[in-house]
Amino acid sequence: MHVDRFSEVIFLVFQVVEKNVDPETTLLTYLRRKLGLCGTKLGCGEGGCGACTVMISRFDNLQKKIINYSANACLFPICALHHVAVTTVEGIGNTKTRLHPVQERIAKSHGSQCGFCTPGIVMSMYTLLRNQPEPKMEEIEDAFQGENCLYDLISTSLFNPSAFQPLDPTQEPIFPPELLTHNNKPQKQLCFKGERVMWFQPSTLKELVALKAQYPDAKLVVGNTEVGKRKHFVPVWGFVNIIFAMGQISAVSEFSGICFGASCSLSHLEEVLRKAVAQLPSYKTEVFRAVIEQLRWFAGPQIRNVAQQTCFLSFLLLRIHICILILLDEPIDHGNNTKASFVLLIISSNKANICFLFFSKGEYFSAFKQASRREDDIAIVNCGLRVLFPEGSDCVQEIKLSYGGMAPTTVMARKTCQELIGRKWKEDLLQEACHMLASEMNLSPSAPGGMVDFRRTLVLSFFFKFYLTQILNSQDPSQSNILVRAHQHLKKLFLNYFPNIFEYEVPPGQSIEDTVGRPLMHLSAAKQASGEAVYCDDIPRYENELYLTLVTSTKAHAKILSVDTTEAQNVPGFFCFISEKDVPGSNITGIANDETIFAKDTVTCVGHIIGGVLADTQEHSRRAARAVKITYEDLTPIVTIEEAIEKQSFFKWVRKIEKGNIQKGFEEADHIVEGEMYLGGQEHFYLETHCTIAVPKKEDGEMELFVSTQNLTKTQVSQFLGVDLIFAIGVRCMLDRDEDMLISGGRHPFLGFYKVGFKKNGRITCLDVSFYSNGGNSADLSFGVMDRAVFHMDNSYNIPNIRGIGRVCKTNLSSNTAFRGFGGPQGMMVAECWMSDVALKCGLPAEEVRKLNLYHEGDLTHFNQKLEGFTLRRCWEECIKNSDYHARRKFIDEFNRQNRWKKRGMAIIPTKFGISFTAGALVHVYTDGAVLLTHGGTEMGQGLNTKMIQVASRTLGIPTSKIYISETSTNTVPNASPTAASVSADINGMAVLNACQTIIKRLEPIRSANPKGSWEDWVLAAYQSCVSLSATGFYRIPDLDYDPEKNEGKAFAYFSYGVSCSEVEIDCLTGDHKNLRTDIVMDVGTSLNPAIDIGQIEGGFVQGVGLFTLEELRYSPEGNLYTRGPGMYKIPSFGDIPTEFHVSLLRDCPNSKAIYSSKAVGEPPLFLSASVFYAIKDAIIAARQESGLKEPFRLDSPATPERIRNACVDVFTKMCPSAKPGTFKPWSVRV
Repeated sequence: MHVDRFSEVIFLVFQVVEKNVDPETTLLTYLRRKLGLCGTKLGCGEGGCGACTVMISRFDNLQKKIINYSANACLFPICALHHVAVTTVEGIGNTKTRLHPVQERIAKSHGSQCGFCTPGIVMSMYTLLRNQPEPKMEEIEDAFQGENCLYDLISTSLFNPSAFQPLDPTQEPIFPPELLTHNNKPQKQLCFKGERVMWFQPSTLKELVALKAQYPDAKLVVGNTEVGKRKHFVPVWGFVNIIFAMGQISAVSEFSGICFGASCSLSHLEEVLRKAVAQLPSYKTEVFRAVIEQLRWFAGPQIRNVAQQTCFLSFLLLRIHICILILLDEPIDHGNNTKASFVLLIISSNKANICFLFFSKGEYFSAFKQASRREDDIAIVNCGLRVLFPEGSDCVQEIKLSYGGMAPTTVMARKTCQELIGRKWKEDLLQEACHMLASEMNLSPSAPGGMVDFRRTLVLSFFFKFYLTQILNSQDPSQSNILVRAHQHLKKLFLNYFPNIFEYEVPPGQSIEDTVGRPLMHLSAAKQASGEAVYCDDIPRYENELYLTLVTSTKAHAKILSVDTTEAQNVPGFFCFISEKDVPGSNITGIANDETIFAKDTVTCVGHIIGGVLADTQEHSRRAARAVKITYEDLTPIVTIEEAIEKQSFFKWVRKIEKGNIQKGFEEADHIVEGEMYLGGQEHFYLETHCTIAVPKKEDGEMELFVSTQNLTKTQVSQFLGVDLIFAIGVRCMLDRDEDMLISGGRHPFLGFYKVGFKKNGRITCLDVSFYSNGGNSADLSFGVMDRAVFHMDNSYNIPNIRGIGRVCKTNLSSNTAFRGFGGPQGMMVAECWMSDVALKCGLPAEEVRKLNLYHEGDLTHFNQKLEGFTLRRCWEECIKNSDYHARRKFIDEFNRQNRWKKRGMAIIPTKFGISFTAGALVHVYTDGAVLLTHGGTEMGQGLNTKMIQVASRTLGIPTSKIYISETSTNTVPNASPTAASVSADINGMAVLNACQTIIKRLEPIRSANPKGSWEDWVLAAYQSCVSLSATGFYRIPDLDYDPEKNEGKAFAYFSYGVSCSEVEIDCLTGDHKNLRTDIVMDVGTSLNPAIDIGQIEGGFVQGVGLFTLEELRYSPEGNLYTRGPGMYKIPSFGDIPTEFHVSLLRDCPNSKAIYSSKAVGEPPLFLSASVFYAIKDAIIAARQESGLKEPFRLDSPATPERIRNACVDVFTKMCPSAKPGTFKPWSVRV
C-alpha cells in the first residue's frame, strides 16, 4: 500500500493537533516532554505501579454515550488518542486556585508521604467518582488495585471532616464539544510514520486485510498492554480503529449465550456479564460468575479498561468448550495470507466474535488462580474446570480440565478426563483423579519459572476445590463429614476496612500556635496531590541537554575482552561513549574504596557499570546503549551464601559479641534445639527511580548536581572530575525500573544458624547464633548492617549466656546496602524463629514463652548497655488488651477445629530498636519576619521538613506560616549525615533547635527593651542594630562509646519499643493468606506530630509485610536477576493492608534524650510486621497437626504462597515428591 501523506492526531489535554506523531511515543512521554505536564509520573514503564494513571474520555458509538476510564499513560500510544480527551492530575485542581475534593482529602487525611504515587491514586479515585459519584467500598478497593504504594489511610480522628469541600459532580469539566463533532464524520484510515515505526489505523475490515497482507509481520495492537510492556518493536505496527468500539454484543441463533467482539475490553465484558448474572437463572450463568471473579484479580482497572478479552480468555475457556469463536460471515479476499485470516478471527469485532455459552442444569464450572500476590498479579498456576452430569445423576458425562502455568501454553489433562467419564463423583474418583493428574501434569525440576513442587501441588489442590464445590452443589448426605469441614474453605473473604481511631492530646495551656504534638498536615501533601511537587526528573530540560544511559554487564563474573561501539555510533543523536578511560580523576569509589565508577578489565556482577552512552534524547541514548557490543571471557561466579561458605569467600571483617558462659548455659538447659533460617533480600522499590542531572556552571570548574539521594555528602564528585569538566553542557540520567533494580542492590539476604538451650517452662538459658549475609561484590555498608544484626540478635529477650558471630559473604551480585532497619530486622527475625521453636517444643503458648523472657527495667543487654526508660512491658500489656488477645485466641482455636482446609493463626511480637549519628542546620530571619530554614536531612515523605518547621515554630515562638524550608543542599549545610537510621528528626531537630536558640539569644536584649512588641518589630530592630539574623546549628549524639573488643560502653543513645499482634487466615490448599487484623502499640516518646508518626508506623509495617510475606528476589544460578520490575516482583498492594488495622501510641513516656521528648519512628516499626509472618506460621502449625506433625519445622522468609503451601504437608503434597537436590539444575537459586 502506498502512503501519499501522513495523518495528524487530534486529542484534548489542552487543544492538541499533533502532526508529527512518532508511534513509539507514549502518552506519558508526550505529557512530560512535549506539554510539560509532569504530575503524571514514570514509576515502572510497564503498567504495574499506577503512578502514570490518567483519565481517558471518549464518545462510545456502541453505547451512544461519553465514557470515562483510567489508563496507564506509560503504555498508551499517542497514536491511539485520536478524538479522545485526556485528563491529568493538573487538570482537576491546583494549590493556586482550588484543589479538587479528592486532592484535598488525600492531603488533609495524611494520605501522602513521598507523594510520587499520589497523583496516580488521585486520578484513579477521580475517575471512579466521575462514573460513580457515590461509590461502594468494594468499588473503591477495585479502583485502587492498579496502584502500588506503601500508602495508608490514617484515622478519622486526626483531621476534621467538616473542613472538607463537598464533591459536586456538576462542576466537573464537560467532554469537549469539538470532539463530539468528529463522530458524525465518516471514518478514514490513519497513518503515522516515526523514525523506526509506521502505524496504520484502518477504518474498514477490508483495509485491515490489505494492510496485513502487505505487512504480515506487523504487530496488531489493541490495548498495548503486552507490546508496551515488552518494549519490542518491529518496523510496522497495525492498530485497529475498533480498539475502543468495545465489540458487538448480540444473541446468536446457533446456540444460547452472549457474544462479544474480540476487541471488547475486559471492563466492558465484566459489566455485561454482571448484568446477565443479575437477570438470568443461576445455573445458566455458572461460567459468567467464575469469569467475573477471575477478572477481579486479573489486573488493575487501568489494564482491564483497555486490554481486550481474547488475551485473558481465549485458550483457557475455548479448550473446555464453554466459549466458542464465531467465524467470518462473509468472504474477505486476503490472498493466500493465512496469518491475515487468523488475525481477523481474533481481532474483528463484527466478523469474529467470542461467545460465552449459557450452561444447562447439571453442568458446573470453576476457575482458580494462584499468584504471588492476590491483586493485580499474573498466575503461577490457573485453571478452568468443567463437568457435566446427566439430570438426577452423579455420574460424569463429560469433564474438561484445562491448566495454565504447567507448560508454555495452556494444556488439557486429556488422559485424566478420559478416565473419569462414567465415574461417580465420589471420594474414590477424587483419589484416582489426583494420582492421574500428578502423573499427567508433571514438570521437569528445571522447568522455567521454578516453584515446581508448588505448581504440581496446585494442580491437585484446584481439582480438590472443584470436587468440593460440586459436593456442596449436590448436597449429597453421604458426604456430610467432608461438607462440614470443607464448607468454610469455599467462603470468600471480603475486605471491610475498619477505621484506625486515635485521639491525640497536647499539654493543657499549650499555645494554639505551638504545633508540636499536633497532627500538622505534611507540608508537601497538597502539592503532591495536585502534581505540583517537583521531583528530580520533573526539572525542565536544559538547552542542548544530553541523556546518559548506562551500559552494564550481562555476566556475573568475567573478563572484558572488548567493547565495540560501532553500531551504537550509527544511532541518530549519538554523542559519545564514556568508560573508565574518560574519568579524569580517580575511578575508585565506594564507602570502602573497593568499587569503581566504570568497570576496568573485569566485571563482578550482572549490572556492573562498564560505561555510558550520551545522546540527544532518552530514546536514542537507550537504543545506542543496547547497540554496544561487549565480549567476555567467563569466570566462575559465586552467587549464593552457601557457595560463599563452601569456598570461604568472605570479607575479612568479622563481628562477634559474647556474654556469659556458653557451655554452662547449655549444661543447665532441659532442652536444646538447633535450626537455621534464611531471610531473602528486598528491593527498595522507591517509586521514583534514581535520577541525576549534572549542570556545569562554566566558571571555576563548578558543577551543580540535582540528585535523588538521601546522602548528599557522598554524592559530591570533585575527586572523580579532576580539574577539567568532561562536558560543557548538562547531562541527565534517570534509570528505568529494570536498570535500577539490577544495578542498585537492596536489603541483605541472611542465613542464620542457631542453637538454643531452655528450661521446661520456656526460660532461655543459652543462645549461640551464627549469621551470614550476602554482601555482594563490594563492602558498601555490609559491615554496619551485620553489626546491627548482631546487636539485635536478642530482640527483646534477656539471655544470660549468649554468643553471636556475623560474617559478610563476598559474592558476584550487585552490592547490597542500607535498607530500612539496617540489619536489625534480620537479627530479630532469627530470634523469633528460635523462640517459636522453643514454644512448640515445650508445648506452651508462644505468647507466654515470649513474655517470660522479656527484659525488665535496668537489665543489661548482651552488649552490656543498661536499659533505661524500658517501656516494652507496658506496650506488651496494652497490646494484649487492645487486641482482645485471649478471647480471640479461643475463637481461633475453635475455628481451626471446625475447618480442615482453612486455618487461622495469631502472633504477638515485640521489638527493641537501638537509635544512634551528627547533623547541621541553617536559619535565616528576614526583615519582614519570615524565616528560611535549611537542614542536612532529606525529605523523602517521612515528614522531616514538617517536623523541623514545628520545632522551629515552638523554639522561635512564631506561627508555622512564617517559616519556609529550603531544599537540602551541600552549599548550605555541608558534611551532613545520611538521612538514615530513623534519627533524622532527632539530630536535625536538635541542630534546628541549636540554630534557633542562637537567634533567640541575639534577640533577647531587643525583646527586653520592647516586651510588648511583635516578632516583626524585634526582627526589624535587630536588623537596624546590625544584629546577625542568620545562625548555624550543629548536633551530635553524645556519649556513644561502645568498645567491641571489651564489649562495653554505650552503643545506642536510647531504644524505641513496640509490640504488634496480627491475625491471619491461610488457605492450606493454595498457600494464599489474608491479613485479618493487626494491633500495634508503639512508644514514640512524646510525638512531634502524631499524624506523621502513625503514617510512618503504618508504612513501615506494610513495607515489612512485603519483606516477610511477599517480596522475593529471584536469581538464575549464573547470578542473573529475573525480578526486575512489578511484573515479577510484587510489593504490597492495597489489599495487603490488614482488614482491621489499629495503631496506638504509648502515652506518658517522654524521652529525655531527643528533641522535645520525642523518639525515632522511621525504622523501628518495620519489624513489627514479623507478627504477620509468625501468625502464618501459627496457622501452618494447626494445619500440620491435622497431618500428625507436631515437631518444629523450618519456614524461611518471605512466607510466600509457595512456602506456606509446601509447609502444609498433606496427601496432595505427598503425591508430588521433590526431585533430589544435585540431580538437576534449578531455574532459580536462593541467594
